[in-house]
Amino acid sequence: MTTLGTASADPGEFDIGRLTVGEMRDGTAVGLPVAVVNGERDGKTLYMQAASDGDELNGVGVLRRVVPQLDPAELAGEVRVVGVTNFHAFQVAEHRNPIDDTKLNRAYPGSANGSSSERIAHATFTAAEDADLILDLHQGSTSRMLNEVRVRCGRHHRLHGDCLELAKVFGCGHVLDQKGPEGQLARAGPADGIPTVDPELGGAVGFDEESIQYGVDGVFNVLRYYGFLDGNVETERQIRAKDFDRYGSPVGGVVEYRQELGDKVRAGDTLFEVTDVFGTLKATVTADNDGVFWRSRRLPQVATGEYVCSVGTDVDKY
Repeated sequence: MTTLGTASADPGEFDIGRLTVGEMRDGTAVGLPVAVVNGERDGKTLYMQAASDGDELNGVGVLRRVVPQLDPAELAGEVRVVGVTNFHAFQVAEHRNPIDDTKLNRAYPGSANGSSSERIAHATFTAAEDADLILDLHQGSTSRMLNEVRVRCGRHHRLHGDCLELAKVFGCGHVLDQKGPEGQLARAGPADGIPTVDPELGGAVGFDEESIQYGVDGVFNVLRYYGFLDGNVETERQIRAKDFDRYGSPVGGVVEYRQELGDKVRAGDTLFEVTDVFGTLKATVTADNDGVFWRSRRLPQVATGEYVCSVGTDVDKY
């Protein structure tokens, strides 16, 4: 039998339940929505979670489409799912946990006796720590961003090749291969011996259908490639960036982009211009290095020094 919180499933069964991670201010239990799909045949274990950041909803959109399609009779191994990880932030559609003003994906592997975020991280990491693979579904917050998969363990980590393979199998077309900050699940998982990646499914306010479909396809690629489901997966070469150049505005005004997401840019190419509200040009910002136009802010108005866009650099294909 496989158990995750109150969800329990024998081989050939599916169940949903709640994983208790604390209490609200009135003493009401805080329970994360969880699901367990236990295949009839033996196999690997996949752990998936979404909404580690409370305003990143595309991962929730992926899981609500994937889970109903998982038939235990066709599955080898088991799939464990936490549908909403950052409970408190999700309730108020904010990025950070408002109880402790913490970004949950900086709290892994967590602490059973720590802050609200540390307790959530501990509970979910405990659910994942004997898995064979981990998918931590994110998006580029509310910015506009490419669909990509992030490999965060660092290129000298012993599991780097396994994480890179998992990213390639997921198959968004773009990969950021850059060591992440301490406390990310995509770092804590490999540190515990589990290949882990962080699919960043575009960027949106609410759901973005195209990015959700990338995520659904990616999860089923993983399930087939690693033997959870029957079927073959042909991996394709991915565009990989190993670093970012970030650009802010030198002036206040209104941004007009000269590049689209995914465009190849050369050093010296114009990335964006800034005008005043009457259309008079105030500044032109150009690329420092060759790369790929990777991410940009959604709102056009900017103050001096405010973030505008990112270019993925040190780009290759693998």
